[in-house]
Amino acid sequence: MVTKPPSGSVPTEPGSYQFKDTNGRVIYVGKAKNLRSRLSNYFQEPRKLHPRTAAMVEAAVTVEWIQVRTEIEALILEHTLIRQHRPRFNVRLRDDKSYPFLAVTVGDEWPCAVLVRGVRRKGTRYFGPYPHARSIRDTLELLLRTFPVRTCSAGKFNQHAKLGRPCLLFHIEKCCGPCVKAVEPATYATYVEGLCKFLDGDNDSIVGQLEDEMLAASSALDYERAAIARDRLIGLQRASERQQMVGERDEDFDIFGVADDELEAAVQVFFVRHGRVVGRKGFVLDKVEELTEHGLVDRILESMYGEDAPLGIPKTILVPVEPSDVSTYAGWLSEKRGSGVQIRVPQRGDKRELHDLVTKNASEEFLRLRMRRAADYNSRSKALIEIQDLLHLPEAPLRIECYDMAHLQGTDYVGSMVVFEDGLPAKREYRRFIIKTVEGNNDYAAMEEVLTRRLSAYLDDRDMPIGERREKSGKFAYPPQLLLVDGGKGQLAVAQRVVTALGLEDEIPVASLAKRFEEVFIPNQQAPVFCPRGSEALFMLQRIRDEAHRFANTFHGELRGKRMVSSALDQIPGLGEIRAKRLLKAMGGVNAVKVATMADFEVLSWLPHSVAVAIYTRFHPPTEPSP
Repeated sequence: MVTKPPSGSVPTEPGSYQFKDTNGRVIYVGKAKNLRSRLSNYFQEPRKLHPRTAAMVEAAVTVEWIQVRTEIEALILEHTLIRQHRPRFNVRLRDDKSYPFLAVTVGDEWPCAVLVRGVRRKGTRYFGPYPHARSIRDTLELLLRTFPVRTCSAGKFNQHAKLGRPCLLFHIEKCCGPCVKAVEPATYATYVEGLCKFLDGDNDSIVGQLEDEMLAASSALDYERAAIARDRLIGLQRASERQQMVGERDEDFDIFGVADDELEAAVQVFFVRHGRVVGRKGFVLDKVEELTEHGLVDRILESMYGEDAPLGIPKTILVPVEPSDVSTYAGWLSEKRGSGVQIRVPQRGDKRELHDLVTKNASEEFLRLRMRRAADYNSRSKALIEIQDLLHLPEAPLRIECYDMAHLQGTDYVGSMVVFEDGLPAKREYRRFIIKTVEGNNDYAAMEEVLTRRLSAYLDDRDMPIGERREKSGKFAYPPQLLLVDGGKGQLAVAQRVVTALGLEDEIPVASLAKRFEEVFIPNQQAPVFCPRGSEALFMLQRIRDEAHRFANTFHGELRGKRMVSSALDQIPGLGEIRAKRLLKAMGGVNAVKVATMADFEVLSWLPHSVAVAIYTRFHPPTEPSP
């Protein structure tokens, strides 16, 4: 374990610090406004540190630092050292896919437009990234009639140049034939410039040029040239429809959305230029280090703009929350851009709606990422074997049941039971419980009731003679090979107490998963089980726990919603369940129904007048005349 350096030896200036292991390898790199103050935070009682920070300090044997002049220099130095050493306790970036770009080789004599991935080259302009290669091909298909630049390889270009005959694309008017000198270099250069402007989002100037060209040709009675300009304009307009308009025409910004858990974060960024979405990119961050939500934004900005940004750095960057030091990051990005950069959190209006859309994309991508891992047979098999080894189970748990509770200040108390068989959710086996014996807020008692009811039903079914078993009793017929509860040692103790009381301690193993630090606990062991972060076992346990949490909250929401609706709209003559649901949907909720006027009800043609009067009277009873 690293020892604390003498306090007087650590400077109070900004800088970057590096923790190293016994072999001299850098295992963590950080930055600080004040090196002495920041480093002192690492040397306190381990139990007061975040588990990942404590693990890093335990693995390190030395700490070094490099002093710089400003906070921005400290940020740049930190990023450089992380790229150089790739420390195992720093956040790691991994792209969730290799995104394609549309590249225009502006450095060539006859530039071409081509789909590329991977390494960037000098003398080439890149546009995108696009979510799919198909998006690029479809966009090019529409643009080539307006900007007929070549899309062929250098070998094919040279081959047709030697033959003196253009390829098929020339004959179908999707290339202007530079290989056979069928176009002047100056004209070809205007095509390339127009294509690049369009892909940059600058559509208006190109549309204006084409309209002027069409009108001039028409005025000169050159109808053939006017028709060509018209067709180019139509192709441009069709391609423009593919670009989503999300801002003012003079606005350039990047907008980020994030979905994360304790171990990973999925990030989506939309690139908006001249008010149009011209590309998007997604990547995943492994949370190896302790991070606040502000610190996560720090790492996202460093990962995105530390290298060459796909479309450069815009003057506005919209993020979910502000970075830990807005002025430092804005200064760093302004220095890289060469002019001022704002970092803001969208609060309202169109920008907020767009941020919600980007965040939704991040959430869906995060879910797809987890589902891809869960759907892979080899990953599932590996996870079950790892769980068996980590929890010392007699066999791989092919059936895992997980339980969770949900309530609102002790009301509408419910429990959920989700089942994973062979690593996949068996939704037909899911069960929901309404808590019957617990009053107030008592998760332990509620968990005990749910587990007792479930396992008692299993015992009743197991002990029943085969010939006398009823079909409906089979819903609890199979015991879990692992009983998992959401929570820490307290919930585990409840589960252990129930299985022991029912005589099932030798048949059903139990474990708990605490959300705060993703710690796994098993009976008769004080410390949590060491479950490597990023392992298939921990991923599967997380997913089962999250599914139980989702299922419980969904049921709780349904019960609460039904109770609120029934209490307000119950026993109104003529207003049954179906008509009540239709009314709520039309009016926008119970509160809207309560304040609605008779005129509001009469607009609803499907609602009988007598029922409308009954509803209005329920919430607006006639007042007694004053004496």
